[in-house]
Amino acid sequence: MNALLDPLQFGFFLRALAGVSLVSVLCALVGVWVVLRGLSYIGDAMSHAVLPGIVGAFLLHVNLLLGAVVAAILTALGIGFVSQRSGLKQDSAIGIVFVGMFALGITLLSRAPTYTTDLANFLIGNPLGVTSGDLWATVLVTALVAAVLWAVQKELLLVSFDPTEARAVGLPVRRLNNLLLVLVGLVVVLTVQLVGTTLSVSLLITSAAAARLYAPSLTRMVAVAAVLGTVCGVVGLYLSYYLNTAAGPTIVLVNTAMFLLALTLRGRRSD
Repeated sequence: MNALLDPLQFGFFLRALAGVSLVSVLCALVGVWVVLRGLSYIGDAMSHAVLPGIVGAFLLHVNLLLGAVVAAILTALGIGFVSQRSGLKQDSAIGIVFVGMFALGITLLSRAPTYTTDLANFLIGNPLGVTSGDLWATVLVTALVAAVLWAVQKELLLVSFDPTEARAVGLPVRRLNNLLLVLVGLVVVLTVQLVGTTLSVSLLITSAAAARLYAPSLTRMVAVAAVLGTVCGVVGLYLSYYLNTAAGPTIVLVNTAMFLLALTLRGRRSD
């Protein structure tokens, strides 16, 4: 019992637990759509594509989160524009825009006079550095994303599984696709704060993919993904505390182990 209670005496650990739990719910809301539509690559692409926004904000001495949000929105709209105008498949459009944005970020990074702790934490991730302001921002974004997805759930389902029928009944297919991309970008920005640009895709994809193995409906898939993400986040934080390892990567390793376990158990059931 002491092993569970001892870390709770620290405010930073409590904030980290709350932050990981909130972000797990947020990622579940969007991650299920990413998994169902086969857009898993976009999580990784977005996590890298926000780099120019982060570095640009750092160079201009403005809030890094604001820079990341701007870069995420521009990336989402850019992917939609390239995909719609060129006729290329969406994965090709994602690759083109993501590589260009990441290259821009590296170029801007070469202009940075110093590599400060704030920038390093944003790139590498630091759940234990979550502030009360971060928690409130996550609550607001979670509520906003949940409300938007609830409002357009039926339309998104039709667009996702039968775009031809969606166009026939007059739905704005392009706008709905762009809306989903923007929501993914906003979620990635928040998860980047927790686990960094290279690892944020795990929180967005892994729990939703594990839930997809068992949940028969969209609602249950969201619920299972949220629970799995929260449990793995809490376990990862405790392990990082006692093993003295980096919190972000530890959470991702627990997420990965959870998915492999779920996949193994499902395989045995089918046998």
